[in-house]
Amino acid sequence: MATNPSLDATIVRAAVGEAVRRHRGLFLFEGILLSTLGVIAVLVPAIASFAATIFFGWILLLSGVVGLFTTLRGRQLPGFWWSLLSAITGIVAGVLLLGWPLQGVFSLTSVLIAFLLVEGTVTIFYALEHRTGRIRWGVMLASGIVDVVLGIILFAGLPGTAAWALGLLIGINLFFGGWALILMALSVPSKVASKPV
Repeated sequence: MATNPSLDATIVRAAVGEAVRRHRGLFLFEGILLSTLGVIAVLVPAIASFAATIFFGWILLLSGVVGLFTTLRGRQLPGFWWSLLSAITGIVAGVLLLGWPLQGVFSLTSVLIAFLLVEGTVTIFYALEHRTGRIRWGVMLASGIVDVVLGIILFAGLPGTAAWALGLLIGINLFFGGWALILMALSVPSKVASKPV
């Protein structure tokens, strides 16, 4: 028996709306917090870049330690040496980022530049091949061009851009993500109106 896609979409929208209404205060709090952190990161991007490097360092170190522990516990399993190499790589990368965070900021910014250039180029070609409508195609093309231009600007400004680029982009992301949560929380009524009998 075939299901009606529009009916399924209506049910999902209703369920999401109800979940947002029930946790409206939580979404609003998280949105305000993320927006505030985003503004701080934009105002002091060098500190945000440094903090991001420390954060990634701890993630890599902890994931490497956990991976090493589980790998050593299952040394009879296939792929032991690859798993061991992966865990050691995570530990070494984490130690390097934590031990030399300023160089880590430069490395992460270099990865970000490579990502922007590749992602932007792919998006441009994707937009040119899949013209499903003038507005969608134009927005996708503009997004790809912005990514490539931003990548070129950051690359041309190295090593100076490494001090602020990562923190600035994280700040912008946090700010807009926070505002999306705030607008979502404010878009639903706090109480459902009772229907007349």
